[in-house]
Amino acid sequence: MEAAYIDYIDTHAFSGTLIRYLQRDKKLAGYYGNTPDWEGFAKQISEKKPLSNRNVLVRVLLSQYRQLMAQHPKVTENISLLARENTFTITTGHQLNIFTGPLYFIYKIATSIKLSQELKQRFPEFNFVPIYWMATEDHDFEEINHTTIGGKTITWDAPRKAGTGRMPTDSITEAVREYQNILGLSENSAQLADLVAQAYLDHATLADATRYLVNSLFSTYGLVIVDADHPELKKQFAPIIKKDILERNSYREITKTTSQLQNDGFGTQVHAREINFFYLTDQFRERIVQREDGQFEVLNQGISFSKEALVTEIDEHPERFSPNVVMRPLYEEVVLPNLAYIGGGAEIVYWLQLKSNFDHYGIAYPILVPRNSALLADEKSVHKIFRLDLSIQSLFQENHLLKNEYIRRHTKYDLTLDDEWMGFRSIFEKIKLRAHKIDPTLAPSAEAVMSRMQKAIKNLEKKLIKADAKNHQDALQQIDHLKAALFPGGKLQERTENFGLFYVKFGDVLIKELIRQFEPLDFKFTILY
Repeated sequence: MEAAYIDYIDTHAFSGTLIRYLQRDKKLAGYYGNTPDWEGFAKQISEKKPLSNRNVLVRVLLSQYRQLMAQHPKVTENISLLARENTFTITTGHQLNIFTGPLYFIYKIATSIKLSQELKQRFPEFNFVPIYWMATEDHDFEEINHTTIGGKTITWDAPRKAGTGRMPTDSITEAVREYQNILGLSENSAQLADLVAQAYLDHATLADATRYLVNSLFSTYGLVIVDADHPELKKQFAPIIKKDILERNSYREITKTTSQLQNDGFGTQVHAREINFFYLTDQFRERIVQREDGQFEVLNQGISFSKEALVTEIDEHPERFSPNVVMRPLYEEVVLPNLAYIGGGAEIVYWLQLKSNFDHYGIAYPILVPRNSALLADEKSVHKIFRLDLSIQSLFQENHLLKNEYIRRHTKYDLTLDDEWMGFRSIFEKIKLRAHKIDPTLAPSAEAVMSRMQKAIKNLEKKLIKADAKNHQDALQQIDHLKAALFPGGKLQERTENFGLFYVKFGDVLIKELIRQFEPLDFKFTILY
């Protein structure tokens, strides 16, 4: 594959807050820690405190990987390396989207792997392990129960139950068959069809199925998959669970930071609740609230605790306390020797809201690295781009602007009225000066007439372009088809389309090329063709 790179700001597809983070806006400096560059990583390594629970982490991972019979040696090696003080992690996390969901799921992990490789080259005396943190405790099933492949949406129709990682996969067979049927007939399609069948039909829960699928795709590169829905890992977090529920620290700190960000003109993504934990069982995941009588209640379940009983419950069953979106990042950093978090644009924004909470609990705040974003263009689309004499960057414009640009560059006529307008403007400036001499109050009237004339000239220019469009109908239709193919539904491809048909075309080379071409610390949008 070949690659081209453009600035994120030129895609017109990312939030202003993310762009300002990439531009190192000074107003954002207090909302994050070390910078996402080699100097920042050197500082992060030197400042990182020893992780006291490495052996617990390794023991849990070995237990979770035991069911994966033929484990790749690179994964086994990386799990063992996590016991050493000179080993750090580069983490990304995501929900358990069926069949991996949109392409950016794959891009997140590829970014984590590539950055780990580059860090090892830059700092050879240390080890860097890429981590995929499975959001197994998330309960928003409607966000993950579908995927779009080849323009068709496949949905797993099942009742939501507790954390999605604990959901049984016995009702997903029809969705698997639908997915397989879209893949077609080839060596790569047969390989992927077998893989998804083994993942979802041979494993009892969605967490186990996702681990198998992601491991099969990425184990060659040493990716380690963490399911933090585990009693031994939660035990490490229990002191913070208690303090935060009883003292409302995260609510206070994050609410304050959110207000400051908004006052500084930045967007925000999440809001903290007074209690930022759910109560989790195999049957449900429900919010914990405190009633006026002081009792702590699990909503909709008829379960309540006194303060003393709640503390006992956390001590004896920490696995029943599930952090929400604002506390999960803190949990990650407590159990992992982590240096950086790889996230999408919205994730980076909400992590900016969290730093004061990390500071309050004395937990090291990771370097925030936006994941690589990409557009995958097939040969047909690339041929059309060059045949139409379009630039890669121009494809990110809205359709009508792209078409107008094409018409202007290929017309036989002069459709621009800039010279004519400059002539009119010169005349009106003289009229305005004369009016001002006669009566200064007439100057605004002359200005208004000039403004109306400018608008009329622009409208006429649009009509000229529209009239000439009839002479370029074939090319303009091709532009429509090209945009529809590369930007399904008018959105970035990575936000809707699944990786499946690209895997069918390229096989294992797809992931290999993503990792080869991604440049995690260059912060450019990647076009692969």
